[in-house]
Formats: sequence, structure tokens, C-alpha cells
Amino acid sequence: MTDSPVALVTGGGSGIGAAVARRLLDAGQRVAVTGRSEERLRGFAKELGEPERLLTIPGDAAVYEDVRSAVDTALAEFGRLDTVVANAGYATGDSVAEGDPAGWTGMVLTNVLGPALLIRASIDALKETRGRIVLVGSVAGFVPTPGNLYGATKWAVTGLAENTRRQVTEWGVGVTLIAPGRVDTPFWDAHGSLPPGHLLTAGQIADSVVWAMGQPAGVDVNTVVVRPVGQPN
Repeated sequence: MTDSPVALVTGGGSGIGAAVARRLLDAGQRVAVTGRSEERLRGFAKELGEPERLLTIPGDAAVYEDVRSAVDTALAEFGRLDTVVANAGYATGDSVAEGDPAGWTGMVLTNVLGPALLIRASIDALKETRGRIVLVGSVAGFVPTPGNLYGATKWAVTGLAENTRRQVTEWGVGVTLIAPGRVDTPFWDAHGSLPPGHLLTAGQIADSVVWAMGQPAGVDVNTVVVRPVGQPN
């Protein structure tokens, strides 16, 4: 167990993050998950039987002190860090012309600043293992949607992934952007209902994350867009 890879997943208590954590634990990895809700993290650990290879760390992905502490805690507990998955994010479900600006600051900080903070906090450890940075973006980061500020944050994540790759590749660190289409997760709670048509599962997106992480040494998978069949945009 001491030599098994270690991953840190932000927003890992539910949805895609939780699905990624499950897949990695099933594959024998050690996993640290973060989230703002300590109760949700405890429930997630209990649901999985509280495995010794799972570490839950409460904290805010948009606060550098919390992110730095999560990385330090994972290193202290597991001794190494091979992958970070910047998954924490949410949508307010409104528009720039008609929405409530009170909710925008938190969304922008979590969705855009959060991944950057995770990269900064973890890069020294990832250099040592020649590890990988995974950013969970969105199809909304490639296809404009009228008035969609959430989409603008994901355009920023798309750019951050390539900008980061161009810097860290010389250190042997890989960068993968996973851009899901419509997925059946609590993300849609802000919209009041699920969108029409077929939806992917969180587990299917997690499969793409784990696939990218499992590439041979020297192979850097950079952008993976995953839509359900039937999604037009």
C-alpha cells in the first residue's frame, strides 16, 4: 500500500468527484477528497465503509490556505502525491442580464481560482512523482450559451489547462482537461430540473478521468470532451 499512487480530488463528496474517488479506490489507489461540507464527507466515507485508503479533508477550494493544507495533509498521511483532480465547481443557474450578482463571486472564485490554487499548491509534489493535473471543465467551456456566466468560467478553465500544460510539461507533469456534456449530478439543482434527453452518469465521466490518468509514462492526454449521444451543442 505504501507504494500505491495517491490522488487528491476537490469537491469529492458527491457527483463526479465522488465517482472518481470510488474508481480510484477500486483500482487500489489512495485518495484524499476535499469539500466544504464536513457532514457530506463523513457520509461519503461511511457509505464506502471508511476504507483506510480514503482521507477526507474539509475545506474551501477557493481559499488557498485550505487548499495548501489539504495537499500538506495528504502528503503527511500518504507520503506522496501523483494526481490532483480539480473538480470542485458549481453554477448559479442564472444569466448575466437577468441574474443575481450576489451569487457570482463565489462561483467565479470556486470555478476559476480554485483550480489555479490547486495547481500552485501541488506542483512541487507532482514534480517529484512526474504526476498529472486533471481539470474538470465542461462542454460549456467550448460552446457559447446566451448569458451563461458559468460557461464563461469554464472557458477560463479550458484556457487554464493549456496554459498550465505549456509550463509544467518540461517538468514531466501531465495536464488533462475533462469536459463533460450533460451529466446526471446535483449540478442541475440550481436549474430546478434535469435537462431533456439522455444524460451521462458521473461514473462514465469518472471512467474518462481514470483512463487519462492511466496512460503510459510519456503519454499526455490533454483534452477529452465527453457528451451523451443526442446532445446537439
